[in-house]
Amino acid sequence: MVSRRDFLKGSGALALVSLVIPEWANAAAFGKGATKSIGIQMFTVLKLMGDDVKGTFKKIADIGFKDVETAFSPKGYYYGLKPKELKTMIEDLGMKWRSHHVMGAPFKMPEGRQLPPEFAFIASLPNLRDNHQQLIDEAAEGGVPYLVCASAPVSTRDEIKDTIDIFNKTGEGCKKAKFQFAYHNHATEFDLIEGQSPYDLIMSQTDKELVKMELDLAWATKAKQDPVALFKQHPGRFPLWHVKDISADLTTITGIGSGVVPFKRIFENAKVSGMKHFFYEHDMVPSMESVSTSFSNLSKIVA
Repeated sequence: MVSRRDFLKGSGALALVSLVIPEWANAAAFGKGATKSIGIQMFTVLKLMGDDVKGTFKKIADIGFKDVETAFSPKGYYYGLKPKELKTMIEDLGMKWRSHHVMGAPFKMPEGRQLPPEFAFIASLPNLRDNHQQLIDEAAEGGVPYLVCASAPVSTRDEIKDTIDIFNKTGEGCKKAKFQFAYHNHATEFDLIEGQSPYDLIMSQTDKELVKMELDLAWATKAKQDPVALFKQHPGRFPLWHVKDISADLTTITGIGSGVVPFKRIFENAKVSGMKHFFYEHDMVPSMESVSTSFSNLSKIVA
């Protein structure tokens, strides 16, 4: 395993150049308004955080992450802080708060499965179906540019219809609050329901300006979807990405560079997608060392 120290010795200069490259060069490679600053979805380190919220964010900053996308913890969506307090903490550590995840409806596991006890709190989190205005107001208080639905029910046509209605309503609300709404996919959105995929229905029945997408590259790959083909089918609709890797048998989320997601080809099509920010994610990462290694590998890809 490559340590952060070894990576910085071997290719740190190249990575550093890529991170401070002038904005005009970023625009040429990624499209207008895009960034090469590497972000992280904080769900990655949920199991590692415990009660040390500020300490965990500091470790993330020390690794080199510049952008943050938040999610939740047993203390709630803002880790026991007020949105303004969280924003200040993130910025004081030299990072930018780019995006925040909330639930679309009360979370439920597939039939026959249960949430592990330590994650039971997720089912009681406020959600866009029942707490629509509260979640928009909190995001506005924090000044976050993107509010993202992390998960929504899509297993039946009725659930899909309800989810689409929630998304259109939330998109309107976010526009009024002067930030952007987006939706984060898993693999199930690409399963056929009565001959159509929830993903296609969401894309065709929501306003493309009000409802953007955060494409999870690993879940799309697991569903045997080509991210580049999705970009070309819906150009400009993917301002956010989750940069996540998955094993060759498509069963296990892995560190960046140890799976089969074709990151180089995907990043080459960033401009087509409309990508503005991207966030490394590894569901329930085993250690902070793994986070550091993935940051190093992603730095090489971006460079």
